[in-house]
Amino acid sequence: MRILLVEDDAEVARFVRKGLQEAGHTVEHATNGRDGLFLAASEQFDMLVLDRMLPGGVDGVRLVETLRSQGNRTPVLFLSALSAVDERVKGLKAGGDDYLTKPFAFAELLARVEALGRRPSVDAPATKLRVADLELDLLSRTVTRAGKRIDVQPREFRLLEHLMRHAGQVVTRTMLLEKVWDYHFDPQTNVIDVHVSRLRQKLDKGFDKPLIHTVRNAGYMIRAEP
Repeated sequence: MRILLVEDDAEVARFVRKGLQEAGHTVEHATNGRDGLFLAASEQFDMLVLDRMLPGGVDGVRLVETLRSQGNRTPVLFLSALSAVDERVKGLKAGGDDYLTKPFAFAELLARVEALGRRPSVDAPATKLRVADLELDLLSRTVTRAGKRIDVQPREFRLLEHLMRHAGQVVTRTMLLEKVWDYHFDPQTNVIDVHVSRLRQKLDKGFDKPLIHTVRNAGYMIRAEP
């Protein structure tokens, strides 16, 4: 793995870097939080090993919080002399994946690094939703069924997207009012029924198996089975 080590203690850094390299990993080293954040945000690493207390105006917790806010999901192992439970919790809540207190045995650090490295990577957000032969493309904003393009209006697209994200589950009128129409009250209209009816005509007409189902006194559901 390519690992970024952010540690201001020269002796600890030398010890950790040497051990990781001997285990076959590539290690980049930053001596302060500012440089560590720059490297972590601008380059690709498989793992970050960070001291909690760092010079440079950016401590370990702030560094991780900043990365997570940018969508960076690189696994993080904190190293810290701060061993109190509330300090460990603070580090994990900031976005850390593991926390090792100083002093530590290198064998344990290596085991924790390699355990984090075995975790499956976070999947990229799905760009397509599928139910049976129905496909909704979130990037091109298109809908197809059995390969046939179906033209839908923007509000119908949002309605269909919400139903497909909850495929096999009952979606209530209240949920649809809030998520599709941005209403946080019931306007006492049949706007949902009208849109569902139009969508059903477009999606199910001409096909043997209907996908959109009305659940009496509950709401709607999209599913492959009748």
